[in-house]
Amino acid sequence: MPETTRVFKATEDHVKIIGRTHYYKDVLWLALSGGGVEFSFYGKKAEITLQGDAIASTGNNLTRIGISVNGKRVIDDQMDQPLKSYTVFESDMEQEVTVSVIKLSEAAMSTVGIQEITVDAADGIKPAPPQLHTIEFIGDSITCGYGVDDEHELHSFSTATEDVTKAYAFLTAQQLQADYSMVSYSGYGIITGYTENDQKLTTHLLPDYYEKVGKSEGRLDDTLVPQEIAWDFNRFVPDLIVINLGTNDDSYTKEDTGKQAEYAREYVEFLKMVRRNNPQAPILCTLGIMGDRLYPYVEQAVSVYSRETGDSNITAMKFDEQLAADGYAADFHPSKATHRKAASQLTAQIRKLMNW
Repeated sequence: MPETTRVFKATEDHVKIIGRTHYYKDVLWLALSGGGVEFSFYGKKAEITLQGDAIASTGNNLTRIGISVNGKRVIDDQMDQPLKSYTVFESDMEQEVTVSVIKLSEAAMSTVGIQEITVDAADGIKPAPPQLHTIEFIGDSITCGYGVDDEHELHSFSTATEDVTKAYAFLTAQQLQADYSMVSYSGYGIITGYTENDQKLTTHLLPDYYEKVGKSEGRLDDTLVPQEIAWDFNRFVPDLIVINLGTNDDSYTKEDTGKQAEYAREYVEFLKMVRRNNPQAPILCTLGIMGDRLYPYVEQAVSVYSRETGDSNITAMKFDEQLAADGYAADFHPSKATHRKAASQLTAQIRKLMNW
């Protein structure tokens, strides 16, 4: 082993933390889509050791992880073992290297921990610099990049084909040079999760988990449930919050104006929760990529919320609906082309709104 080999934990002194994470028993745990770390070093080699949760041994909806070096993905893998080490960079010459580790799949199914980072670098590693802006995205499967790597509309969900970095929210953050945090779960809504039997699915409500580190079947270190850990909102203070919720509610509300009105009422309550935890950030409420039937009720919620609270730091935007010509991903979710279009639309709206 070279004398310059050094081992680091994924703490804020050494890495830039991306999204909501939880440090537990010397391991940085990632649950939500897009969570991860970024760091740089000048050296010859980097190795990253990841820790799986109990899901890693089940073979079902395993965490998908992406590791990039200098902007190019070098590892795209699923956590199917309790521990995995990856040599992500190796060279005979010392080089300036930036490494990012991103959880590509969503929280609900499984989690993953960054156990240690080993580098051959005399000066060790340092956190990547912050971006110009910060955005929190609150959403559902669209934000998670559900099925984006399986462009066959009749195929169903798998974490193996989910990639948040190809979804509109991640692409928007990239275009705006923004650090992001995603709070997104496939099938979740404001008053119900996605349902096919006209009955509410109340286990899948995003507001129930907004103030938590995450919600998952996978326990951190097989002991800790992320939905029992309160999120500290001081850890990531967004300049802007983008909400995209209602696609799953629409499976229940359909054309029923009473149900649609209930969605609008509960949306107002959710906005109050978001504002309580983020006193300064402008809020942008969006809907429409997979259908815009509930969009008038998003607008209604925004105006009722403003009237009730006197808070006018909130606006709404309707996304263009996806086109068959752009193809579909699994379960008729947005294709890569649709996500790119949505990102362009949202980026333009945010530039105008925020003067970025």
